[in-house]
Amino acid sequence: MIRISVSLALLFPVLCAGQAPMPSTNNSVFVNPRSPATDPRVGLKGGLYDAGEAASGLQKVATLPKPPGFAPGDTAGPPPPPMTGPDGQPLPGPPPAQYGSTNSDLAFQGNYVFVGNYNGINFYDVDNPMKIKLRTSLLCPGGQGDVSVYGHLLFMSAEAMNGRIDCGVQGIPLPQGYVAPPPQPAPPNPDGTPGRPRRPPPPPSKDRFRGVRIFDISDISNPKQVAAVQSCRGSHTHSLLVDPKDKENVYIYISGTGNVRQEEELAGCTGGEPEDNPNTALFRIDIIKVPLAHPELAKIVSSPRIFTDAQTGAMNGLWKGGKHGEGTQTTSTTDKCHDITIYSALGLAAGACSGNGILLDISNPVNPVRIDAVNDPNYAFWHSANFNNAGTKVLFTDEWGGGGQPRCRATDPMNWGADAIFTLQNRKLTLASYYKMPAPQTEFENCVAHNGSLVPIPGRDILVQAWYQGGASLVDFTDASHPFEIGYFDRGPVDGAKRAMGGQWSAYWYNGYIYGSEIARGVDVLKLVPNEFITQNEIDAANQVHFDELNVQNQPKIVWPQNLVVGRAYLDQLTRSKALPAAQLASLTAAMTKGDSAQFKSLAAGLETDAAKAKNPADAERMRLLAAILKK
Repeated sequence: MIRISVSLALLFPVLCAGQAPMPSTNNSVFVNPRSPATDPRVGLKGGLYDAGEAASGLQKVATLPKPPGFAPGDTAGPPPPPMTGPDGQPLPGPPPAQYGSTNSDLAFQGNYVFVGNYNGINFYDVDNPMKIKLRTSLLCPGGQGDVSVYGHLLFMSAEAMNGRIDCGVQGIPLPQGYVAPPPQPAPPNPDGTPGRPRRPPPPPSKDRFRGVRIFDISDISNPKQVAAVQSCRGSHTHSLLVDPKDKENVYIYISGTGNVRQEEELAGCTGGEPEDNPNTALFRIDIIKVPLAHPELAKIVSSPRIFTDAQTGAMNGLWKGGKHGEGTQTTSTTDKCHDITIYSALGLAAGACSGNGILLDISNPVNPVRIDAVNDPNYAFWHSANFNNAGTKVLFTDEWGGGGQPRCRATDPMNWGADAIFTLQNRKLTLASYYKMPAPQTEFENCVAHNGSLVPIPGRDILVQAWYQGGASLVDFTDASHPFEIGYFDRGPVDGAKRAMGGQWSAYWYNGYIYGSEIARGVDVLKLVPNEFITQNEIDAANQVHFDELNVQNQPKIVWPQNLVVGRAYLDQLTRSKALPAAQLASLTAAMTKGDSAQFKSLAAGLETDAAKAKNPADAERMRLLAAILKK
């Protein structure tokens, strides 16, 4: 076990709406240990399509390379723009090698998986996941191609300068004779360190598109763009919000991280600090209202200033950027969100907003209200968030290095570029622990915490998560103060001799399988298999859950059927934790195996009695849930 003790001067300030930063009372926060050099993931052979592989609790059942127009050596149009950092500027250092255009996020509907890409979207048929096949390719460059789906509508983010309103692959040609001005000097960072020179924007163009595209996919083989909603910073990511009180519309929360556009290109777009420009497009998000009957009328209806200090009215009311003290991270300024995860069942959203993690009340979809904010001296850039199913925890991620850097080496801190797990009680967030994929990676592998989803094993909080070239990791955070890895799938580096972009961008569970969007290699299909931490009964119970549609940033409430399949998962967990006497576990096992309903009532009564005395809250809840199944 590793514990990180933090002096009171460096404790984690909680930046609540209307409050000055207050120090947390946490002075010792758990960090999971790094794996030893004997971990099977260490030393895997490199290669684009023939890399070595290691797995536990996960089994690869299919993989499919990127299709023409997206694949290495066969990318449509000009070369795709290089990956940029959270500030929209090129990543520091020499650019890593790229293999085709970059695969990005995933969305799901019925038997289809939609894989976003910097060059467009690919539609895959997974009627038989072990024989995944390409159904449709939509070439439409604009980076980064994050996707969501709702009914017959598909939404796609665009932020890069090469995006065109007409989806053309030719980009935006520069005017004849145009010479780019030199990089602009940057003001110093808030901590006094020199700022990076900023690349000047290209000339404005009426053809450029940065925002959210909307496609009609009624004919899955012939998607048609029906709307293109422009925004001042483009759309790096977006989140779909379905308001149960509004059957006529859906809402899209835009998280734009790029430079503010020139007003000559899009009217009303100006940047700068709020004290100099109260209309700045920084320090806000944008919200699109999409009428379902007429999606072509979609438009931005509000741009809430969710970082405002409620006492002073300052728009830049959260983290100002810079270091927190000696030995801490340099944390980005909170002037944007990278990702917002919406949990409509709770009326809440968790925003990963560059310098802060924030909690929003979304009961009014067009006017979200910040109700809490947290900051962390070990975080460089707050990237994404997941709730647990009960809504009692939030897991935030830190994209230290912007996603293109090797940040999982044996020399990298385990609480930098990691998950931070918070408990959520009375709408307040409290830091409980950190988790980082534990296997050390090489200097050639970009690796840091990235996108994941819940795996619906009842009785546990389990996340499958992408770590770029760190692969996919299964983390159990049922005990928020002691998360641990229970499974993984990993490959060797894309290139064993030099830095190259690759690895899992997103890894999401959907209807019995885990789909990985592999940046360089294509799409992976994985499934859960038993190991020392996962039983077959738990896998069978997870597979009782079925989604008709899944957008992970519009997190669904998972409901399990009350049947013996699910009950056996609870029983396995109670056996694993030795929460009940061996004789009682044996009686439960025998009765449930035989389906002896005559014994169920008395066994349920015993479980309810034991639940009231259980020392572990998770075990107490499992006993109550198993008792309810037996009584039913």
